[in-house]
Amino acid sequence: MFTCQLNSDVALRLLDHRHAEELFALVDRNREHLRPWMLWTDGTTGVEHIRSFITGALQQFAENRGFHTGIWYRGQLAGAVGMLPIHWSNRSVELGYWLGEEFQGKGLVTMTCRALIEHVFRDLELNRVEIRIASENRRSQAVTKRLGFTHEGTFRQAELLNGTLVDIERFALLREDWERRVK
Repeated sequence: MFTCQLNSDVALRLLDHRHAEELFALVDRNREHLRPWMLWTDGTTGVEHIRSFITGALQQFAENRGFHTGIWYRGQLAGAVGMLPIHWSNRSVELGYWLGEEFQGKGLVTMTCRALIEHVFRDLELNRVEIRIASENRRSQAVTKRLGFTHEGTFRQAELLNGTLVDIERFALLREDWERRVK
């Protein structure tokens, strides 16, 4: 199983079924925090929904189409970060992430995304990483700026979120841009 210890406090671990109850509990106590940004929040009403997500994520991992990890902070599950399926023909992937409210402000999303980006470019040899974010989600947009992503455009009224069509911002980072930043 995939595990990456980022520092003494933070680790990424491939999500598996033994994490289902803990992950559901985190989602459940953070519903109001997640609802404005995550389409899946209201539909995740029981541990069986999390188990189903994990089953799909493990299948994605087994088929070499990416993976989803839990973010552990000081031994507690704090959130998740992962890849929507890799587009091998285009050498690109989209990252997605979320964090429980009580874990914000510690740099966890920036740190974990940085580790995934390094893996995507160095180990998977992909060329492009995308992140798509609701226009009003300023905290998440700040992460893309810290990581050197380029804003490529606004998709107007592109996603139905809690009954409202919202604009989606598209950010991308190319391998060559990342390599220039890390030198």
